[in-house]
Amino acid sequence: MADKAILYDPTRCTACRGCQAACKQWNENDEFIPTTVNGVNAKNWGSYENPPDLSPQTWLKMEFREIEAGGKVRWLFTRRACMHCTDAGCVKVCPTHALHHHELGFVTFNKDICTGCGYCIEACPFDVPRSTRNLITGIAKADKCTFCTTAGLDRIAQGWEPACVKTCPPKALQFGDRDTLLIEGKKRVASLQAKGYKNAYLYGENELDGLHVLYVLEDAPAVYGLPGDPKISGVTLAWQDVIQPLGWVLGGLTILGLGLNYIVAREAKLTKELPGGKKKEDE
Repeated sequence: MADKAILYDPTRCTACRGCQAACKQWNENDEFIPTTVNGVNAKNWGSYENPPDLSPQTWLKMEFREIEAGGKVRWLFTRRACMHCTDAGCVKVCPTHALHHHELGFVTFNKDICTGCGYCIEACPFDVPRSTRNLITGIAKADKCTFCTTAGLDRIAQGWEPACVKTCPPKALQFGDRDTLLIEGKKRVASLQAKGYKNAYLYGENELDGLHVLYVLEDAPAVYGLPGDPKISGVTLAWQDVIQPLGWVLGGLTILGLGLNYIVAREAKLTKELPGGKKKEDE
């Protein structure tokens, strides 16, 4: 089955933020500007961006950047959300497999089995997952884009495109087979380069073994606030390949040791005492 992906073309984007609203509405996230209660300050901070950052209630956010070129100032827009990496650090470190790869390639999330450990937050090179703790129960949970596959709200299973793509007026977002979108993205990059954008680049083709959100960029990734060469941290790799397996081994040995200790202690007690309560050494 062919991998699915989203192609985002900032050159077509008007930053209307319809995708933000659609994401919140479809996924039943609270439709209000997050406040400091949720870790995001909602006061006016001198930008058209709103809210100022991702949060447990905001899985997709449009970022605005002003750049100067040729004596003129223009906007660059960036769609900030999960990039759905093939080599996903969040999936590698998730101890409960709440984060896992969908059969169509992107990273989906089962919040019901999330323990709120926060490993995914540390492992993501794009700084996407967010976490919140229930003040009453004390239980923490992570949140991020699920590619519209949340149980009971699964658009992909119905054969529909993600809510953000569906609502985009200028068609800056496109959903389909990843291979097809790669071809389309390369065409658009070639067109930009022919117009003089020498640094135009298709972001996501190869990064982290391929992203399932592809960007058509006019300039270098860093200009858009994207890491030029995103990598999973050494700590994440150590956790996945060394620390976590070692923990399972040590945990198993501990359980085995406790079991052996119980057996030895029980045998010692049985050999020391007779049914009448007399010690064997008194016979």
